Amino acid sequence: MNLWKRLLGLESNLPQDKLEETSKYMPDTKEPPLDEKFILLFKKNGGKFLYCLNTDEARSNLEAILEEQNITAQRLANTDNTLKELFPNNQYAGATNCQQADCLLIGCENLIAKDGSILLSSHQIRENKLMHLPKKMIVVAYTSQIVPDISNGLQRIKNQCKNEIPSNITTIKQFKEPKENDFLTYGSSAKNLYLLLLEDY
Repeated sequence: MNLWKRLLGLESNLPQDKLEETSKYMPDTKEPPLDEKFILLFKKNGGKFLYCLNTDEARSNLEAILEEQNITAQRLANTDNTLKELFPNNQYAGATNCQQADCLLIGCENLIAKDGSILLSSHQIRENKLMHLPKKMIVVAYTSQIVPDISNGLQRIKNQCKNEIPSNITTIKQFKEPKENDFLTYGSSAKNLYLLLLEDY
């Protein structure tokens, strides 16, 4: 038997189950599902993730986050009009100026699986730069918003907003402060970010 074929597992006299055992160190060619890939990289970037089966669970998790972070509703800014359906009584719209708030509650355009980042636009953050937003953020998103990469996310924005493309399109993917400050991390806009991900498939 050819040595290379034997090493690569292309030929073997072993039964199939034994062959699978011997080749467990071979690279896995199967790509993980988009949602798993996003969550893995999002958490690796330092993000905190809470899966919600329904809106009631999302509201309950939001209350728990606010309590854990010692944030009152009056110090929570909500600049995203789309969240009014999720929180109809408007109890989470205390601070009117997000730059002076302790925490920002927003939605997002898309979740980018390729690098675990969150795609935002003026729909969520208006004309504010990331560095001017509160350090604490809570993002509400849906599983249908997970896309493979940034180009898919931008294409979705273009398709959904044909009449008026939003401005201030940006991504955030750093969810923890760098351990050491140097010129590479100067002006870092790292956020202490929670993601409430709702199932909507």
